[in-house]
Amino acid sequence: MDPKTLLPVVLFVLVNVIRTESYKILGIFHTSSRSHYIAGGALMKGLSEKGHDVTVISPFPQSEPLKNFHDIPIIGMEKLVEELVPRSKLIETDNMGLVEKLHLFSTMGLSMTNYTLNHVLQHFPRTNDIHFDVIVMEVFMNEAFLGIGHYFNAPVIGFLSFTNTKASNDMVGTPSPISYIPHLFVKFDDKMTFSQRVMNMLAYVCEELFVNWYYMLDQVKIYDAIFPDPKPRLDELLKNVSLVLLNNHFSLSFPRPYVPNMIEVGGLQINRTPKQLPPDLQKILDDAVHGVIYFSLGTIVKAKHISANTQKEILNVFRRLKQTVLWKWDEALTDGKPNNVYVSAWYPQDDLLAHPNVKLFITHGGLLSLTETIYHAVPIIGIPFFADQQVNMARAERLGYAKTILPKELGRESLSAAIKEVLTNDKYAHQIKIMSERYRDQPMTPLDTAIYWTEYVVRHRGAQHLRSAGLDLTFFAYHSLDVFAALLAAVLAISFVFWRLVRWSGCRIVSKIVNKRKVD
Repeated sequence: MDPKTLLPVVLFVLVNVIRTESYKILGIFHTSSRSHYIAGGALMKGLSEKGHDVTVISPFPQSEPLKNFHDIPIIGMEKLVEELVPRSKLIETDNMGLVEKLHLFSTMGLSMTNYTLNHVLQHFPRTNDIHFDVIVMEVFMNEAFLGIGHYFNAPVIGFLSFTNTKASNDMVGTPSPISYIPHLFVKFDDKMTFSQRVMNMLAYVCEELFVNWYYMLDQVKIYDAIFPDPKPRLDELLKNVSLVLLNNHFSLSFPRPYVPNMIEVGGLQINRTPKQLPPDLQKILDDAVHGVIYFSLGTIVKAKHISANTQKEILNVFRRLKQTVLWKWDEALTDGKPNNVYVSAWYPQDDLLAHPNVKLFITHGGLLSLTETIYHAVPIIGIPFFADQQVNMARAERLGYAKTILPKELGRESLSAAIKEVLTNDKYAHQIKIMSERYRDQPMTPLDTAIYWTEYVVRHRGAQHLRSAGLDLTFFAYHSLDVFAALLAAVLAISFVFWRLVRWSGCRIVSKIVNKRKVD
């Protein structure tokens, strides 16, 4: 090789070797729902492929060993949650009031927190031999987890499998004006009417009272019981999270303010180059002359949650279609399967949606599914059951790429009409294409972005320079209520003095006039 050509190659290799440093990273994704793990798991795999030594605590260990990737499975988490909150009750939460919802999720969160922390400390007794450069943990009703950062003397990165919440905002001081930022449990967007803003404020106030006067007291009890002294107060740790990663992107929702250490990385799990599909599935998709409809209700809703009569009506709709239907279903169908319908307990959803013959996606409306369908530009029909699904679908309808059918309205007529509308009205395909172009227009992939910021936190020893000063202010100081009160007091004081002067002057003038008349 010519020396002139060899020199740049050598320099390139040396620069990359020098810049590539392996870190020890601990990931904790504790919830029993696989959908919560998928995005966080994608980040952990990306970090391990980059050469970092990654340890992951979750209920979902890898089926095959991965290089630089160490699993510590949480055994029994799914059973614990099912006993506390059966799935049949979980998918009915949209029929509950706000307080009932908060109580249900807090009960589940507190139990998962306590169970996971005991599991962590069993595997990692306090010793100087165990070290982590950074800890990435899911943020979902588990504030006591922050003690792990202090336990290992490592900076903490919070990870949300959905859009940001009050808990994640409070960790890094992200402003959340209630005038145009809707609460997670209300079905509004950023353009609210007066009555909606009133309801939105009440939802925030209700959550604030519930969290501060009930829920956080129990998180503190778990924290105090699990972690040995000496240790800081939990509220101090809550204000010292280095970074929060959000499974969201502004093009999927609406613009909102963020502090520098809150980063959007929605779409971590999407394969930018689709993987090869299984041969039998590839053939079905390739041979679908009239296109394919993919039907999946996610990982929580099971066959037993859909009545036999509704299943029959769904099949009757599919039977009349010329399109091929791929139905993710975990049990045998209650009625005879039409020839155009294929059923499987699992499909490689992301890679399947990438196939050009997929024309429609019938989904539960989870954020992962919506991100994937937007990336691949496939319009949707949403059947939202609980949590953020109704909010996601309400927003998708307003953005023009989706139709919604509520579970209680799901039947032959509603499903048939929705399928006909989305497949024959070009506006849905047109709008999802626009959404896809917006979402894809990013300087870095979400995975590269998340990896960069994770390494950034380690390189800068917790990146405390990103910390917002708002975290150190009281509620009154943060909202300048003390300043307004002082200004109001000053105005009132000046007004009072002015009024007294006017009154005094008036009295003097009147007194002089009266005295003069008496003299005359």
